[in-house]
Amino acid sequence: MARKRVLCIEDNVSNMRLVGRIVEAEKHDFLMAADGAAAFGLIEQERPDLILLDINIPGISGLEIARRLKANEALSTIPIIATTANVLIGDREMCLEAGCDAYLPKPLDVRELQEILREYLGRVNGRG
Repeated sequence: MARKRVLCIEDNVSNMRLVGRIVEAEKHDFLMAADGAAAFGLIEQERPDLILLDINIPGISGLEIARRLKANEALSTIPIIATTANVLIGDREMCLEAGCDAYLPKPLDVRELQEILREYLGRVNGRG
């Protein structure tokens, strides 16, 4: 199976490292952007197969990024997974309404992230 490209938009270095290890362990290519401006450039250039999107990032908010991507016909089919420490009542709904396909609260649960990757990108190594 071809390797998939996973873009992580995240401004926290520790979170980025953790996600990178998980994505690479799942045999996918890991792309990273620390803010919205860098993310849009990468998305246009690389066309990732999945986006892991921190909602609280510098510059353009994660919710705004999700809205713009879903409004762009060429990019609207890319699954967006919100990764956020915003875990109050209504935060999940806000992320989904902005166009995110799923919601992962922080601190990230490794198994949950692996399941999301497998669900959206297909199983690897004949498992599943």
